[in-house]
Amino acid sequence: MADGTRLPVYANVGSVGDAARGAAFGAEGSGLVRTEFVFLDRRTAPTEAEQLAEYQAMADAMHGRPLTVRTLDIGGDKPIPYLPHAAEENPILGVRGIRMSRRHPEMLRQQFRAILRMAPLGQCRIMLPMVADPADLRWARAIFLEEKAALGIAAEVPLGIMIEVPSAVALADRLAAEADFFSIGTNDLTQYVLAMDRGNPALAAEVDAFHPAVLRMIAQTVAGARRHGRPVGVCGGLASEVLAAPILIGLGVTSLSATRSGIPELKAFIRTLDADACRAVAEAALEQDTADAVRALVRARWPDCLPPSLADVIGGGTSGEG
Repeated sequence: MADGTRLPVYANVGSVGDAARGAAFGAEGSGLVRTEFVFLDRRTAPTEAEQLAEYQAMADAMHGRPLTVRTLDIGGDKPIPYLPHAAEENPILGVRGIRMSRRHPEMLRQQFRAILRMAPLGQCRIMLPMVADPADLRWARAIFLEEKAALGIAAEVPLGIMIEVPSAVALADRLAAEADFFSIGTNDLTQYVLAMDRGNPALAAEVDAFHPAVLRMIAQTVAGARRHGRPVGVCGGLASEVLAAPILIGLGVTSLSATRSGIPELKAFIRTLDADACRAVAEAALEQDTADAVRALVRARWPDCLPPSLADVIGGGTSGEG
């Protein structure tokens, strides 16, 4: 940033190719490694060795840059044939993320082992999706520590959580006492806060992460994390929005993980910002009533700083990344 503040910009990746392209676009690592690609489009579950090979290839493609690997985030909305699961009336509110892991703990154990065998291990953090409360985190951490001990690993490996359900926001201070870091998934958080299914075409345009209610949730999450000195990243679509960058920085977010193709322009804009101006705009954004008012506020403050190629982007809603 212009005042010397450091804000890493990472890439969201879902394949080895994504990782290589993210590095080529200037990503400083990956703030979200989606592991679903290892499990989808196959008739049997991947072995530990198969998982390790894919994760290691992604790490190699990032050339030593840090990776935040999310454990399997799958459920009724993304069924896989070798994981029997009853049909759900509303899978968006159903068995997803860590809820699925709790029903199939052997899969989580195997995935932990595969991730822990990556080299260098110091390059890696692990995060859990759809954590609702400390009980979810404690259950997974117990398995994580068992597998870590079984592999004879003494090094610290950060275990963090996605913040994407309102209960996790409400309990952010309690969760921060036990999680090593937070990563805010703004896509799911937005649909749950606004009670709108982002997959519903009739509502998609209204599922807007610039909504002040969502921004207040982010502010509350950061406040809870700060009580315990935990870093807070954003890896949902809002992190890819150039207009959102000063707000997120002003709210105290410590890193962004974005769509790889937008990283150069996002970093270019961030370099023009200073922390004091970002804090002032963020505070004002929390007092707005609508997402449009928030966008107008940012445009008014930085009318000339956005690259011309982003003219179309800044007029729209949040991307589907994350």
